[in-house]
Order: sequence, then structure tokens, then C-alpha cells
Amino acid sequence: MEHSDGRPAGPLDLNLLRTFLAVYRSGSFTGAAQLLRLSQPTVTTQMRALERQTGRELFERLPRGVSPTAVADELAARVSAPLDELAVVADPDPAAGRAGPADPVHLAGPAELLCTRALPALAPLVAGGVRLRVATGLTDALLEELRAGRHDLVVATTRPRGRTLHAVPLADEEFVLVAAPAWAERLRGPLAAEGPAALHGVPLITYAEDLPIARRYWRHVFGRRLSGSAAVTVPDLRGVLAATAAGAGVTVLPRYLCLGELASGALVPLHEPPDPPINTAYLVQRPGAAANRDVTRVRDLLLSVAPQW
Repeated sequence: MEHSDGRPAGPLDLNLLRTFLAVYRSGSFTGAAQLLRLSQPTVTTQMRALERQTGRELFERLPRGVSPTAVADELAARVSAPLDELAVVADPDPAAGRAGPADPVHLAGPAELLCTRALPALAPLVAGGVRLRVATGLTDALLEELRAGRHDLVVATTRPRGRTLHAVPLADEEFVLVAAPAWAERLRGPLAAEGPAALHGVPLITYAEDLPIARRYWRHVFGRRLSGSAAVTVPDLRGVLAATAAGAGVTVLPRYLCLGELASGALVPLHEPPDPPINTAYLVQRPGAAANRDVTRVRDLLLSVAPQW
């Protein structure tokens, strides 16, 4: 039974609400089961029971995880703070209720972006007592781990789909085609005259066999499909940068990563298109994630400084 405004007519079971909040925060029944140390069938059964009590669907089942409905968003907003306060009171560890350092902030993202931009920007917070636990990897895998509750914040190179995660634009990265001076002297003239055909046979340095950044550059700038294979693959763009600056061949890099080499002349842009390809990085977290004042501080600082990257 419900009130006319859609609220349940009777009191809701507290255990069901705790399970609901775990599902809402983790983005999946599996993640909630891990957080609560329950079996996944138990979590599923409890959510069906809560949906029967409310008379509303709370989660849309997706191939991977669940997406909260508007009803779930409203319910989470109502119960999150009271349940979190109750959890502190009920914690059998007497130290849990005392003021003390916040939990470490688990931040994940591309290694090169975190190491060259995010971590230096966060140094003042760390000096002030914030603790960080940093993980690196590819966006798809990190977002799955975020849904499972293993990270607090993820810097993603693509916007996540669905409503299980909340993403805000962090920074735009511009891609530039570069080479060491010796290669640039040989290639810049022919490239301007012949287009990408002038690069045929020149060693290509990239971070993956499928040439994702280079393929995008070729398609956007030259209007052609990139064929061929990499001469060197390094799963870290800083390694790609080092090999290219040493004269191994040509590559496409985010401009922020090679600003120093471009300024010193260690790398030379081979082409300066009027409309270079741009990729947007996003800062992602789970909707309704448990409050941690340091997560908020890290998020707000990254969002404030990233436009200058």
C-alpha cells in the first residue's frame, strides 16, 4: 500500500534499507553482497521484498550491474544520512565514533595523467593529512571496479554509460603528432605536400596494438583510416614519449604530456591542424557513495585545477 504521493504506507524494514543503500552505492547486487558479506541471492531477494513494500521499481537491471530509478534516487536521498549516522552509533568499535583521520581516498585512472597532473595537484592535500591510494589501468576495467566499490574516484577517458555512475567533465586533452628533430626534418615537408602517405614506412610508437590514439588522429585530421602496425608498443604513454624523443619514430600524444619536450625542442610537431582531435577526461564516482570528507576535497580540487592542464 502507498500514500497518494507514492510513499509507502507502512514502515520499511531497516535491514532492507541497508541492503538497498549498499546496492545503490555499489551499482550492483554483486558489489552490495561483497560490502555486506551476504550472498548475492540474499541481496536479490531483499531488493524484491523492498520493491514489493514500496510498490515501485527501484533498480533497472542491466547486463552489468543495475541503474537506480528516480524512486531509488529519492529514497537514497532520504535514508543515506540517517543510516550512516546509525552505522556509526552501532559500530562495536568505540574508536569509530571519535573524531579522527578520514579513510584513505582511493583514486584511479590512466597512469600518465595521474602521475604528471593529478598527483602534483593533490600534493597540498596530502601534506595537510589526506591519505591517497592510487591505482592505474584502462578506463573500462577501472569503471567496473568503481561499480564494485574498490575506488572512490576514477579519472576516465570516456564517459560511462547508464546511470550507475556519475561523471563530470574534468579536462580536455589535445592530441599532437610528434617526432624527434631528425625525423621532423625529413618528414614535415613531405607530410605537408603528400599528406599521411609521407609517413608510410616510418616507425610508429604507440601504447597498444590497435593504435587507438593514432587511429583517431588519422581519421579526424587526415580523413583516412590508419593501416599498418606499430613498431613499438608501451602500455604507458610516458614510455611512448621517451622512445619517440630518443628517435625511435613518430607518435601521437596528448599535448599536456609533452609540453616540456615541445618547448625544449626534444620533440617537434609534424602537423598543426586548425582543428586538432580533442578527448575529454571525466571524473567519475558512484551516486550516493558514502560520505568521506577527503573524497570531496580531492574531487573539488581536481575539478578546480584541471581546466589549467
